[in-house]
Amino acid sequence: MKQYINLLIIMLLAGFISCSDDFLTNSTTEQQAAGEPATEGAILSNLAATYQILLFDSYADNNYNSLVLMSDLRSDDIFKGGGDAGDQHQLYLLSLFTTTPQENINGLWNIFYSGLARANNVISACENAVGFDTEADIKKLNQYKAEAHFLRAYYTHWLWKFWGNVPYFEEPLTEPPYMTRQYSADEVYAEIMEDIDVATTEGYLPLKTVGINAGRINRAAALMLKARVVLYQKDAARYGEVTADMAEIIASGDYSLMPDFAGIWVDAGEFNQESIFEANHLPEGKTWDSGWQGYGTNLPAFISPNGLSAGNETGDYKGGWGFGPVRQPVWDLYEEGDSRREGSINKWEPGQYTARFQDTGLFMAKYAARVGYN
Repeated sequence: MKQYINLLIIMLLAGFISCSDDFLTNSTTEQQAAGEPATEGAILSNLAATYQILLFDSYADNNYNSLVLMSDLRSDDIFKGGGDAGDQHQLYLLSLFTTTPQENINGLWNIFYSGLARANNVISACENAVGFDTEADIKKLNQYKAEAHFLRAYYTHWLWKFWGNVPYFEEPLTEPPYMTRQYSADEVYAEIMEDIDVATTEGYLPLKTVGINAGRINRAAALMLKARVVLYQKDAARYGEVTADMAEIIASGDYSLMPDFAGIWVDAGEFNQESIFEANHLPEGKTWDSGWQGYGTNLPAFISPNGLSAGNETGDYKGGWGFGPVRQPVWDLYEEGDSRREGSINKWEPGQYTARFQDTGLFMAKYAARVGYN
């Protein structure tokens, strides 16, 4: 689609307060030295750089490491697919739970640590902010702070989820050898929750973001991340707390389920009534010379069947590289007539495409390549 939706967290729903266009247009060269006074422009430059990491996962540090694919590869939902076992071999190893230090999802490691460091810069800038004198100024500063703490928690939670015990730091690593200690998984969980507590501070973020701010962090997204992390940790002591958080989102009336499940994933479904938080990409935003520039995604081509000849009208599905074929038992789990099945999975006949490694004839529909979309 013209802006491919990469939904984060769970489909439940969220919100936000309006800010100026400065967030998008401020010069990225307006920065301050660590610990020095920080203007609003410097804070926004750092914050925009921290958000930018959300656009990098599909080609993370020049690695095909889309979060949508990486998480599913460790489940019973999909196979690796592609040309053969050696095509993106590190992903094949991931699907078999046999990754090695030499063949791993290093792209995600690199971008999320960059995100962690960038979030640290925003938080430091907020602590040294100047020019925030009025009540309205303080409200904006608290919003920036909450966004930064959410993003640090979000990036760290992926490192924690994929690797468990990981190095962690909140201050710039300014001295050789630029090392920090490895935290245990439980210690990392505690750090994530501290950040989420800041992000969910009452009054810091609106429950829903709309208009030009639709892609920014809101309170509902922070509450959803909190629930995700608590459940993954199996922290039963906080189950009641996150249940109340979910009730807050549902009772708000800011969100509701889409009547057509398949409609979530098309161009017109961007930032729909069911969406809490999205990272969006423009099709012309990537040259693929560098994974650290631009804002496009290769995920649709990556997961679409090779040589597909289904149609040529705008919105029709088109071919790709044949990665991520869906396993037959996943299709079979749905009852006949369940619209979520066809909304989630495309079933193609042998003559419509070229079968590749681990072919099942089933491919992900949600983020599939479409004619006229990318």
